Amino acid sequence: MTIDQFNQQAKVVLNQFAADLTGGQIDQTRYFGKKGLFTQLAKQIQQLPSEKRGQAGKLLNQIKRDLTKNIAATAPLNQATQQSIDFSLPGNKPKVGHLHPITQAINQISRIFERIGFIRVRYPEVDWDWYVFESLNMPPNHPARDEWETFFIDRPDTTGNVAYDPKQLTKRHPKMIDGGKLVLTTHTSNGQVREMERLGKPPIRMINIARCYRRQQDATHTQMFHQFEGLVIDKGITIQHLKGTLDYFAKEFYGPKAKSRIRPFHFRFTEPSFEVDFSCHICHGTGFVNGQKCKLCKSGWHEVGGAGMVHPNVLKAGGIDPDQYTGFAFGWGVERTYTLREGLNIDDIRHFYNNKVKFLEQF
Repeated sequence: MTIDQFNQQAKVVLNQFAADLTGGQIDQTRYFGKKGLFTQLAKQIQQLPSEKRGQAGKLLNQIKRDLTKNIAATAPLNQATQQSIDFSLPGNKPKVGHLHPITQAINQISRIFERIGFIRVRYPEVDWDWYVFESLNMPPNHPARDEWETFFIDRPDTTGNVAYDPKQLTKRHPKMIDGGKLVLTTHTSNGQVREMERLGKPPIRMINIARCYRRQQDATHTQMFHQFEGLVIDKGITIQHLKGTLDYFAKEFYGPKAKSRIRPFHFRFTEPSFEVDFSCHICHGTGFVNGQKCKLCKSGWHEVGGAGMVHPNVLKAGGIDPDQYTGFAFGWGVERTYTLREGLNIDDIRHFYNNKVKFLEQF
């Protein structure tokens, strides 16, 4: 083989490499494998005269440097081109959050009552004190209407700048003067008379869940909290219906072994009135664990809220004849009800609102 023939074969290898480089498909083994184009060219040196081998060696080294440099530069492109993609595989889901634990509790409470015919409603969280207090049989000097207990709202005197026209409200309730005061609702009971006005006449089966506000805060209270209000009005409604509803909720929310009990109490908007207790999930209502007094409840029961038969004056305020219809109502804090669930052991409801992600991620 002459040096000219060797140079001609070297040119063929370079032309082929240039074509592959343009096409973007460069396989390293095509040139440097056992039967690669450069490997075969290098073997041809042995057929050259000894005096020409040095010249051929310099050319081979230059060709090798060029090939290696270009193959390394196009390696990422080659890998991306040759990588196979299965479009039938599911995509990588981005990280997302989840519903707040109180929102989860509200959704579950709603479903529990919807299964027995309750209708979920929403009423104002800023309302006239007539709906919050007066219509619920609370006199002007009632402690709940004290400024140390309730957030009152400063509002302009012009009726065009308020959400509800006081003149229209006064027409329906002549004893009112200019609509009264505006307050942040201290309970969801403001929805009772509003629901009676909305429907006009029974039957009524309402569940109202909303934010409430009171001027107190500690381990078991926050200035903003959530409450759910149940109201049933129809002919022949008795305490038995109330007790059955309470037992049903206890078993659905806390488990089949949970029980409820009612104790005589006094509320202005119900008569008779009761405090509602649910059995402790630790001692199952016995008050003792392994012969020792239960540290969580100390009595076998947890107080959750109030209930009772709707007061006749409240029925009258809603335009319903108390001689024909009776009803019951109940209202509890969502946070308080939720923290009593088995396994949570939350000793301060303020944890729900301090924005600590590590705490919220547990739910």
